[in-house]
Amino acid sequence: MGTVGQNYKNGALVVPIRGGLVLLAVAALLSGCARPAGTDVRPRPPLKAPPAPAAELQADKTVIRAARLRAEQTRLAAARRWGLKQAPLTAPPAPVTKPRITTRDGFEVDGHEEKGLPPVFTTIPTEQKIVFLTIDDGAEKDPAFLRMMSELKIPYTAFLSDYLVKDDYGYFRKMRDRGVVLDNHTLHHPYLPGLSYARQKREICGMQDVIEKHYGTRPALFRPPYGNYNEDTLRAAKSCGIRYAPIWNEEVFVDHWEYREEDQRIHPGDIVLSHFRGREDWKGTMPDMVRRFLAKVTAEGYAVARLEDYL
Repeated sequence: MGTVGQNYKNGALVVPIRGGLVLLAVAALLSGCARPAGTDVRPRPPLKAPPAPAAELQADKTVIRAARLRAEQTRLAAARRWGLKQAPLTAPPAPVTKPRITTRDGFEVDGHEEKGLPPVFTTIPTEQKIVFLTIDDGAEKDPAFLRMMSELKIPYTAFLSDYLVKDDYGYFRKMRDRGVVLDNHTLHHPYLPGLSYARQKREICGMQDVIEKHYGTRPALFRPPYGNYNEDTLRAAKSCGIRYAPIWNEEVFVDHWEYREEDQRIHPGDIVLSHFRGREDWKGTMPDMVRRFLAKVTAEGYAVARLEDYL
């Protein structure tokens, strides 16, 4: 076979083979090799979706409004079932940036901040009209209370003492499963400043172990019984993994409120204390206490927020 001659015709390679021509198109579109010299071909920008018709936007707004109305009606119906005149207000979303928590003036121990001891506080720094409900010890185990708080969607924090909860760990497991955080209130609820450092540490770390064993977590929050503590208390708490020691600014009972402040009022960010108590100790039930609590805070324009969301 002789040498094959090559020619170009109209941009295509013409190869004569055995008396015929095979047209080999130079197709290099994928590699970009076929672009004429000096031509700059850029990819087209992605097409923008056309704006939704006004009718569709209006329909979306109508659906959202209807969903909100249904949620409000459900909340109001639950409030009426539990004897409330007003539906509890909904708390704002949890802050992305948490507030800085420091010990309240006058509640410090020597070298409190320098030693990195857990801050002791009665209020969360915020300008929003929210309060935080915290409930101590665990003596009363009222199933109606669990239903009420779940149906009304009221957040709260429980501070537990083992000697009162050990006869029914399952009750507080149901509480945990509803999203309630279970925190430390010592094993036996003693007056801690009257104990040695070692005994205080056993009370606090021992309760950490109990909560981890039965509920799967070690608390970051600790409330000293009666709100009494000393430097040893906070050093022991820190050694057990405690980061915060919230106490309270108001206490609500089934038939009255008590206040720390002279103005006898609740304030934005206040921590409110109550107890797991029933008719043996109160002139009423846990749901009665919740009704008194919610009636006041709602009437004054406050919502109940989750304490852990601000720490």
